[in-house]
Amino acid sequence: MGRGKLRIYLGAAPGVGKTYAMLSEGHRRVERGTDLVVGFVEHHGRRRTQVMMHGLEEVPRREVEYRGSAFSEMDVDAVLARRPAVALVDELAHTNVPGCRNEKRWQDVEELLRAGIDVVSTVNIQHLESLGDVVESITGVRQRETVPDEVVRRADQIELVDMSPQALRRRMAHGNIYAPDKVDAALSNYFRPGNLTALRELALLWTADRVDEYLQQYRDEHSIRSTWQARERIVVGLTGGPEGRTLIRRAARMAAKGSGSEILAVYIARSDGLTSASPKELAVQRTLVEDLGGTFHHVIGEDIPGALLEFARGVNATQIVLGSSRRKTWQYMFGPGVGATVARESGPDLDVHIVTHDEVAKGRGLPVARGARLGRSRLIAGWVVGVAGPALLTLLLTATGATLASEAGPGFANEVLLFLFLNVLAALLGGMVPALASAAVGSLLLNYYFTPPTHTLTIADPENIVAIAIFVAVAVCVASVVDLAARRTHQAARLRAESEILSFLAGSVLRGETSLEALLERVRETFAMDSVALLERESDVAPWTCAGSVGGHGGTPPPERPEDAEVDMPVGDHMALALSGRVLPAEDRRVLAAFAAQAAVVLDRQRLAQEAGQARELAEGNRIRTALLAAVSHDLRTPLAAIKAAVSSLRADDVAWSAEDEAELLEGIESGADRLDHLVGNLLDISRLQTGTVTPLIREIDLDEVVPMALVGVPEADVALDIPEELPMVAVDPGLLERAVANIVENAVKYSPPDRPVLVSASALGDRVELRVADGGPGVPDSEKDRIFEPFQRYGDAPRGAGVGLGLAVARGFAEAMGGRLTAEDTPGGGMTMVLTLRVARDRPPAVPGLPVQVGSTSGTTEQKGRPAR
Repeated sequence: MGRGKLRIYLGAAPGVGKTYAMLSEGHRRVERGTDLVVGFVEHHGRRRTQVMMHGLEEVPRREVEYRGSAFSEMDVDAVLARRPAVALVDELAHTNVPGCRNEKRWQDVEELLRAGIDVVSTVNIQHLESLGDVVESITGVRQRETVPDEVVRRADQIELVDMSPQALRRRMAHGNIYAPDKVDAALSNYFRPGNLTALRELALLWTADRVDEYLQQYRDEHSIRSTWQARERIVVGLTGGPEGRTLIRRAARMAAKGSGSEILAVYIARSDGLTSASPKELAVQRTLVEDLGGTFHHVIGEDIPGALLEFARGVNATQIVLGSSRRKTWQYMFGPGVGATVARESGPDLDVHIVTHDEVAKGRGLPVARGARLGRSRLIAGWVVGVAGPALLTLLLTATGATLASEAGPGFANEVLLFLFLNVLAALLGGMVPALASAAVGSLLLNYYFTPPTHTLTIADPENIVAIAIFVAVAVCVASVVDLAARRTHQAARLRAESEILSFLAGSVLRGETSLEALLERVRETFAMDSVALLERESDVAPWTCAGSVGGHGGTPPPERPEDAEVDMPVGDHMALALSGRVLPAEDRRVLAAFAAQAAVVLDRQRLAQEAGQARELAEGNRIRTALLAAVSHDLRTPLAAIKAAVSSLRADDVAWSAEDEAELLEGIESGADRLDHLVGNLLDISRLQTGTVTPLIREIDLDEVVPMALVGVPEADVALDIPEELPMVAVDPGLLERAVANIVENAVKYSPPDRPVLVSASALGDRVELRVADGGPGVPDSEKDRIFEPFQRYGDAPRGAGVGLGLAVARGFAEAMGGRLTAEDTPGGGMTMVLTLRVARDRPPAVPGLPVQVGSTSGTTEQKGRPAR
């Protein structure tokens, strides 16, 4: 009997609907006539799940006693005895109660598969064993129930059950996942939007890897060699040289631009083992690749380009990154090189990137304008071929008796062609002058050694005179044509380089991307200078000042005056671009002038940006001053008017006040004074925050020591306090924290209905502690959540009670000064929740939040403290 097939519904988070999807699949199979039973499904009291179980045959469960309590587990023996075609088994990562045959439920599933029974099961992404540390760092909860990744990978089918974090939180808030009394705590802890988004990304990436395995298996089975660009795979070709690190980092930057990209570094060695690669360098590059999340591969191949392309197509790569060749110019006579060959033979489905590095380029210099454009080595080779070549050819021909009178010789016409070949070769290598020298030397040698009478400069036969004359004419023409082609090629190279540079400058002007320092560094590299500076002065007699400069690798200081530089390019009347290092030819100054003009534009743009920033600061200051005047004119005068009215009444001689009336007036005076003191305190606090003079004194303290102090003056009926004693200590300034909490609570009480007290609770999540203040007021739209933290802002500008709109601004400022943060969220059921996040004190172990202690079931249940591990 064959092994059964396993189908797994993989969930991104608890409550996304894995069990519901599994039961739906069960109904579809039953309708098709499949013999199917429910081995174990836990509905957790969810009505829709319970309805889906109707009509499906369920195998009775096994009752297990453990520590005086009874627990239900799947009866493996009963399922094996029933021998259905398909069994539905929920919660693959579940831990069985001690006393069962197997410790884990996935082991029960293995028994069913070995018996030839197909199994449909469920599991959450956080229960995969390899992701335990990652999930704990995200959620602060350590998963105690896990399943080995290999068990899930061996499944014949894996289907991802996904849901957006917002939709899942709505399901939670509607009571479709947990009981109503657990909803608020779950939304505040495990089911936070950030946690759900991270878990969703983990599920998508893990499933994508599994899809890649299926795709590679299919391609191998069908012998498909062309690239399918399903995802970006970047192959880095390494030679073992030091440039490999540059290539790896470049590939990593390319991979970072697209989510899910993969880096594969490959080193191809010849089968004979002869290689110049450094084992130590290869080890360093292997470590670098693995640190960046890639993989390293060592491949044996005789044909390096062919082996590299074969590897790239075998892994379904989309891009190849290679370094510029380290070979000398003359070595290209042996072939075009690996980079050119790979680029030519890669085809349309593979992009090839040739990356420069320090071993090849020492700057992006323009082609020089004089004879050095051919290079010193080419000039030497041209002179050797043009002068020494004819002499060696003459020696060879005379030594073999190859003269005009000798029948064994090649003949005068062929001898002329041999000398002409050397002349053409000298022109190709060294240009005009070596070619002319070769023509002169060759004509003299032909006349002296090969035209009768030999060993004289006399020519007896007129035909030989014509032949030598034609030889000289052809040699001069060939030299002229070759030199003209070289000049045209050089001019084209210069124009192409200049056009690329000017295109770069134009693009940077349009995009506004280039900073002044980056532009000056570009100038230094382009012209291979030691240092560059942009100098300016206010008038013709004022001293020069440096607006920006860059120094070269040699440590040469930038010039302080244009007169101190080898090259200076004026920009207007009072600005100049000064360069040190070498004197530039005249034709380079055209491009330099474009750089200088661009540098002036960039400098003006930077100064305009600074002025715009200062203008924004002034405008903000004016706005705050205007709001402060409005606050002084209205909100501060209101309590002053009440105090003055009460004092005037007490001082009136014509009225006899009773004791109760005097107490009421005195209470009004005290209330107005407290209100005035609070408003002035907030104004002083926001002033300190605006000027940056808040210096927190951080120390370790418990929240339950600070929060009650902040609630002094708030009626007890308006606030419900829930601060667990087991919370870790936090690193804060107690005074600033007390003021921040007081402002937050005051704001919440102001907007919360009288019959719904404000809930002040705290919980620990990893290395942070969150203090949450939830009110039941009208709430704030998402578009306004950031604006309410600005000074003098009140939602809708509709004041309720006293206040100038500074409380939340001061609270956020104090929180950020202590290294924390203050954000606003919606309260489940209506209202707004202020979340104050604080740092756990050092050397204190991060606390595990009370809910959930662990997400122990794949279908989304949350186990509480005191429940036996299952």
